[in-house]
Amino acid sequence: MRKIEKAVMSTTRRKKSGAYMISAVAEMYEIHPQTLRLYEREGLLRPSRSDGNTRLYTEGDLERLEFILNLARDLGVNIAGIAIILQMRERMEQMNQEMQGFVDYVRTEMLSRMQQASRQEAGLVPMQRATLVSREEPHTRTPRAEAGGAVLTGKATPRKR
Repeated sequence: MRKIEKAVMSTTRRKKSGAYMISAVAEMYEIHPQTLRLYEREGLLRPSRSDGNTRLYTEGDLERLEFILNLARDLGVNIAGIAIILQMRERMEQMNQEMQGFVDYVRTEMLSRMQQASRQEAGLVPMQRATLVSREEPHTRTPRAEAGGAVLTGKATPRKR
């Protein structure tokens, strides 16, 4: 019963405050403070420091610690392996951000070009479409008329005789 109360209390404390001291974090996650110091020394965690040089763990630090503890406890990964996994994870996040930036750039560029093309089309003078009109009298062909008895004109109009 005591563990459940601790978990509820630590969750409640975690939601109320923005930064936690090393002793509170060690108690919340049931680890020794030296383990947290080791993780910091190895570069796995980077807690901020108060004016008095006390380690302060933020929500982001706690999320990272949970990931580290999951690797260590549940998967049996050693500190060197955790460091490599964290580096790979950070690199993947960086690549994802770069890719998202590229996608945003392409999207912006496409929209810009589509708007530019739309403005250019709006400035054009509309033209009538050419239509084929059949000729009833083959002997009145003009030089523009080709074989087949049809004349290409802009508008179909009846001829006066």
